[in-house]
Amino acid sequence: MMKPPLRYSLWLAVGLALTACSDRQTSAPVGAPAGAALATIALAPAQAAQELRFDGVIEAERQATIAAQTAGRIVALPFDVGDPVRQGDVLVRLTATEQHAQAGSAAAALAEAEARASESALQYERIRDLFERKLVAKAQYDRAKADADAARARVEAARGQLTQAREQADYTAVRAPYDGIVVRREVELGEAVGVGRPLITVLAPNALRVAADIPQQAIAALRSATTVRVILADGSAPTAGALRIPPSANETTRSYRVLAALPGQTLAPGTLVKFAFAAGEREQLAVPQSALVRRAELDAVYVVDAQQRVGLRYVRVGEAGADGRVPVYAGLAAGERVAADPIAAAAAYQQQLAPEHGS
Repeated sequence: MMKPPLRYSLWLAVGLALTACSDRQTSAPVGAPAGAALATIALAPAQAAQELRFDGVIEAERQATIAAQTAGRIVALPFDVGDPVRQGDVLVRLTATEQHAQAGSAAAALAEAEARASESALQYERIRDLFERKLVAKAQYDRAKADADAARARVEAARGQLTQAREQADYTAVRAPYDGIVVRREVELGEAVGVGRPLITVLAPNALRVAADIPQQAIAALRSATTVRVILADGSAPTAGALRIPPSANETTRSYRVLAALPGQTLAPGTLVKFAFAAGEREQLAVPQSALVRRAELDAVYVVDAQQRVGLRYVRVGEAGADGRVPVYAGLAAGERVAADPIAAAAAYQQQLAPEHGS
């Protein structure tokens, strides 16, 4: 017969104890009133914000995968994954022989077009002078004018081709668009690449945001929430900045992809977090998170009864709210007193057990 998991067994035992114990006090032997000197918190139901939590992930607001804008063979890769880069740094360098040759050819074509345009302009000036003196026909004047206009147009076309050729030459040096960190490299030294081939990915680590998929049932509460918390792995919960809520839900998941700015953080993109916000209030018991004791996989508090005896009580709790208080779902009742300092309570509990052990 297969044994049930340890966590299930522990919770089953705690559940039976919470149901069966009529005095709600566990393991409190008779002894000196050790709890008399302890600071305690009297439990009373109060209105508390009901917080909704959803999984989120840290993203960089600026992340770019830079692709090749010209063809060539990679001759330099100065940076690798994890390296910091500055705006304008050359991330990838390609061979530029063909591009420079095209730029030189375009420059020569422009020089020729400018010379032809200058010649056509002089010819037009001579024909115009003769036409004004009635020495040439109107058709000859029109032809000279058309030749001059066409020559100027050829100059502009050649100038555009030169600009394009120079840009193609510039594209052989792929530069960082902003200060950031290299997070992915798609190519290797010596590899031939074509136009559109992804080369390297850079992100800006100083501009982060949280992305979370919020169900349509909770989106109204999010729109009216005054504060949104981002709960990190270390337990800290910074307040999120401006929210970006799409106007419509995803047709497949029926959820909204919400983005929230996260200023002042240095987390790694891809880190999992919790996206939390209040959704109404309800009456409940709560204790400070600092009063909780962790035993194995269970939570407990030290309870001080009317005779100042200290007992360890297992409880079922929820997640800590924005005020640092933890809702208690089972194990405690209104009117009971909980030790505010579990370390001092543990010492008092051991002191209380001493007479029994001595006997």
